[in-house]
Amino acid sequence: MIKTFLKCVREYKLPTILTLVLIIGEVAIEVLIPFYTADLVNEIKASVPMAEVVRLGLILVAMALLSLACGGGAGFYGARASAGFAKNVRHDAFERIQRFSFENIDRFSTASLVTRLTTDITNVQMAFMMAIRIAVRAPLMLVFSVIMAWRMGGRLALTFVVVIPVLVAGLLLIARKAMPAFRAVFHKYDRLNESVEENVRGMRVVKGFAREDYEKQKFAAASDDIRKDFTYAERLVALNSPLMSLCMYFNMVFILLVGSKLIISGQGQFIDVGQISAMLNYGMQILMSLMMLSMIYVMMTMSLESMKRLAEVLNEEPRLQNPASPVYEVKDGSVDFQDVAFRYSREAQNDALYDIDLHIDSGMTVGVLGGTGSSKTTLIQLIPRLYDVTEGSVKVGGVDVRDYDLETLRNAVSVVLQKNQLFSGTVRDNLRWGNPEATDEEIAEACRLAQADEFIMAHPDGYDRWIEQGGANVSGGQRQRLCIARALLKKPKILILDDSTSAVDTRTDALIRAGFRSFIPETTKIIIAQRVASVQDADMILVMDNGRIAAAGTHEELMKSSPIYREVYEQQTKGGDSDE
Repeated sequence: MIKTFLKCVREYKLPTILTLVLIIGEVAIEVLIPFYTADLVNEIKASVPMAEVVRLGLILVAMALLSLACGGGAGFYGARASAGFAKNVRHDAFERIQRFSFENIDRFSTASLVTRLTTDITNVQMAFMMAIRIAVRAPLMLVFSVIMAWRMGGRLALTFVVVIPVLVAGLLLIARKAMPAFRAVFHKYDRLNESVEENVRGMRVVKGFAREDYEKQKFAAASDDIRKDFTYAERLVALNSPLMSLCMYFNMVFILLVGSKLIISGQGQFIDVGQISAMLNYGMQILMSLMMLSMIYVMMTMSLESMKRLAEVLNEEPRLQNPASPVYEVKDGSVDFQDVAFRYSREAQNDALYDIDLHIDSGMTVGVLGGTGSSKTTLIQLIPRLYDVTEGSVKVGGVDVRDYDLETLRNAVSVVLQKNQLFSGTVRDNLRWGNPEATDEEIAEACRLAQADEFIMAHPDGYDRWIEQGGANVSGGQRQRLCIARALLKKPKILILDDSTSAVDTRTDALIRAGFRSFIPETTKIIIAQRVASVQDADMILVMDNGRIAAAGTHEELMKSSPIYREVYEQQTKGGDSDE
């Protein structure tokens, strides 16, 4: 895991190294300051000439300024290194997610990925900052201060033999008790984010059913659960302060009492006032170092959970990889399913698809009908290789989809889903997702084919109309037509409409299909629909049932041979007449 994150340092190695060097310099100078301060106190006590006092004073001023410069430089470079490190982690994690297949994404919930890219990266950034600054400073300060205290105080330094074990044991016990609560919080953050995301996405449904109070209560319960864990953990961590104060005051009292006795009884031969002053300073440095180490332990333990969660993303290998020698050209839009079986995961008990044998000639229009759960969408997801088959093969243009370069294959296949996604930006920006280089004439032609040009031009801003996130300011039918136009701009060899005209009226649906026949005759068109009218004139209609192709043929052939198709057709036609 450490190796995984060290790869993210990259161009910020120099600021990281400079931070470490400056921290070492700062610690070395701070440890020497009490030493020279003790000399100054002893010289003043001995009534040395003022010139000697001034010399020592100037040395202390210079050391303080140098320490300040080292500390400031360490802060500057440390901030640059940690912020850059976090940027690289964020970039690498997001880039890896973009390469995930659907199978990879199924392992992580959307809310969990959001938490990992936000809260977890912030925690890891803080951990990196602490690792190159405080985690270096605190142990060095502890070791150097103990050495100097032993040199300056002799037997008086025995106070640390008592104080250090007590403080270390107490701080470790507090941290150990608090850690389980901190760890539990991250998983609860996932659930909280999931609740927020679900509520925002389904806001219209929430308001339509007047369930605002229920959603508030659900959110409040999740939030309060996090509050309880944080309150418990922070109460334990708050015990650090009184424990620290206890050890600090014990150290001061011991040094002052025993030191004063040694000065009086030894007439300054064993220890002097300057050494007492230095011992107090070194005692404070030692205790503060231990305090910082305890905080580092708490923060690092919290961050360790975040690091594990991010490492899962960074080390997750995309299940779909390019072959060693990929094919970079799709000859045509023909599709062949040969003895295909598919299940969504290795742990799944049953196949989602089985016994699929199918040939589609390039340029054909194929309709797909079937009830909910019949695996219509699963079937078409294998064509652009969103999933890999479990058994058998899928070929496009006569080549197994697993032999293609993924980008090449997916550029040749356009998929328009029922739940269409538009992004914040203008209409033109959204359409150019299909082809960034598309001209205004090509955009207008695609919109005419998708029957979207009329409502676009009816708006004063036309193609410069602003689309809100998710297409919230356009209707469902308008979203579908914009997404069809976007798919057409790819000039695909295969166009898949996954129930993507469900929100448009039958007349517009018919006009869209007529446009396809006239303007893209060489493109293979696969139309998943609930309405028989949407696929009735297709060259071939597939009837899906429970993960298999129950029947295939033209409308006339299926009316004679398929009871399922005939029943659906009669329900939609005769049932409609009886309602009227």
